[in-house]
Amino acid sequence: MKKSIFKILARINKLLLPSFSKRGLDLAKAKKWQLALIGWRAYITKNALS
Repeated sequence: MKKSIFKILARINKLLLPSFSKRGLDLAKAKKWQLALIGWRAYITKNALS
């Protein structure tokens, strides 16, 4: 059940949150909220795949 929740969250992230890799964002110049979004998406993706 936990994995299915993370899969649903991953789909919602893909639809609603911006993709910084497509924009060519430099992590050294990213703002705190951008780093937080990147971390959130990575956490959800990691748990959806495992």
